[in-house]
Amino acid sequence: MDPTDPDAGGRGILARVPHLQVWLHVAFVAAIVASVGRYLGAHGLGDRAGVVLGGAAAMLAVYGADPRRWRHPPGAARSAAVTVWCATLVAVWAALAMVAPSFSWVAAPLAFVALQVLPFGAAAALVAAMTLTVAAAWTSMQHRFDPTVIVGPCSVAALAVIAYRALEREAATRRRLLDDLSDAQRDLAAAQHAAGALAERARLSREIHDSVAQSLSSINLLLQAAERDWQAHPPAAREHVRHAAVAAREGLVDVRRVVRDLAAPAVDDTGEGGTALADALGRTCRQATATSALRVDVHVHGQPVAVPDAVASALLRSARGALANVVEHAEASRVAVSLTYQPDEVILDVRDDGRGFDPDGVRPDGDRGRGLAGIAARARDHGGSLVVESAPGAGTALALSIPVGAAP
Repeated sequence: MDPTDPDAGGRGILARVPHLQVWLHVAFVAAIVASVGRYLGAHGLGDRAGVVLGGAAAMLAVYGADPRRWRHPPGAARSAAVTVWCATLVAVWAALAMVAPSFSWVAAPLAFVALQVLPFGAAAALVAAMTLTVAAAWTSMQHRFDPTVIVGPCSVAALAVIAYRALEREAATRRRLLDDLSDAQRDLAAAQHAAGALAERARLSREIHDSVAQSLSSINLLLQAAERDWQAHPPAAREHVRHAAVAAREGLVDVRRVVRDLAAPAVDDTGEGGTALADALGRTCRQATATSALRVDVHVHGQPVAVPDAVASALLRSARGALANVVEHAEASRVAVSLTYQPDEVILDVRDDGRGFDPDGVRPDGDRGRGLAGIAARARDHGGSLVVESAPGAGTALALSIPVGAAP
């Protein structure tokens, strides 16, 4: 059992001082031995030597019976036992000091014991009583009144108690600050966790909108077209069904990617002249406009550079989302898609000759109107930007730029 454990009775202002207990043991025993030696050196074995030696042995016995080492009783009962023990120890010392004033020096370690195990008010009162006992013992030994015997011990005791009280308050303040800091760190961690969860939900929403949702929309349009042509134009209907099957397979791939935590598609732009991303963009454009008569022109500019899979995936999904908006809303006849390689970034441009719109007037409505917002958020996630230029009757131009090598 740790004697300085508050549950073991250590509840004073010095209860948590590390290694204090060991030094108290050493100081107490040394003071007892030194006081006995001084008394025997001055008085020998005659006179009251038996009383003094018996009193010293009694003090050591009482000190060794420290109830803080007991395993039982727990809690309040042990604290009461510690209080009685401390009072008994001081009482034995006071009687011994009145018989042999040499034992007044034992008051120093006893004062630290009191400050260690008693509440501050009780410890301060006990230290004051011990100081008066020391003054009375030395006054009786000198057979005259000496002001220094009163003022000296009282001043030392008062200063020691006040100093340790200040240290205890400072330690308590520091503990409160550490507790507040721990609470703040827990709150911050909880807030970061909540913000991360919200960001992940927004990211999943964007990816599902520009992958699974677009595939399902294409399948729906293709099947509607096949139904219209089923009787009059069977070959055209079969072609629509074939495209719908392709879109369904691609949608299944997208779903599996979502299940695998949206792992980026394997688009390695470092081999064969760096044409993998351009080829994938061409396929994406053809598939996104398969259900319409929209003419799509794909252009690649600049010297292809290495593009990370995550950036390639963001560009392809953004192109798919932009073309889906053109097919559904623009009423355009032609759209130009450009992929431009720069030394430090890749730029995707999508321009159509449709009816245009007011970019500042776009407001999400339910599950609609979130395509541009998703593309812009995806660009920010990869350290890039999105610029949209449009006006009613003037077509729309979308420019997405992402730094090469930027990590989401």
